[in-house]
Amino acid sequence: MAKHLINLGIIEPSHIIYEGLANILLRSTHHFQLYRPDNIEELEHADLKYSFDVIVVNPICLQHNIRSFSNLKRTRPRIVWIALVYAYFDREILSQFDNIIQITDSAETIINNIYRQVQTSVPGVDIPAGEHITERETDVLKLLVQGLSNKEIADKLNISIHTVVSHRKNIIQKTGIKSQAGLTIYAISNKLISIDIGLSSPPPGGGKALIKRSVTVPPSLL
Repeated sequence: MAKHLINLGIIEPSHIIYEGLANILLRSTHHFQLYRPDNIEELEHADLKYSFDVIVVNPICLQHNIRSFSNLKRTRPRIVWIALVYAYFDREILSQFDNIIQITDSAETIINNIYRQVQTSVPGVDIPAGEHITERETDVLKLLVQGLSNKEIADKLNISIHTVVSHRKNIIQKTGIKSQAGLTIYAISNKLISIDIGLSSPPPGGGKALIKRSVTVPPSLL
């Protein structure tokens, strides 16, 4: 079966960051058709021509235009809206989006995050067979992204540590995501946890976390 062509718009003022994201998407195995509207106002007219499936937006473009953005979302419910974050933004702004990617994410995490959101929202994009995680794997994933150790997960679910490790391996194999941050994004985008659980650890080199959170996320799954 031919892959669905995904029309994706990127609203990002930095040319370097736009080119970097575009390069990641175009080198993936998925079929993205990319467009670059200059701003939200231009997007409204461009959508009539290109019929976007996904829009990736730097939230800085919305800070003084939240009302217009909300109206645009309401009139175009089919579009998946994803924030491209590399600075601190208020939760009110980030809550406007369906999902979030960060500039510190790996290429694998960015692609998986965008594509899996599309799978759940855009008709004609199939979820590959065998990639659904089981109910028990979901239970393990929810606890993983809260920072629990294998032993703590085993105690909570009343299973052996060996079983927890096995579930973790299955989760990685099915999602294609190895990092703790990537799995957290996966869990949020699939409505397994709320955004309040926390989306990221502090950026490299210190500084504020990109999103306020209630738990500390370990740096990696392993």
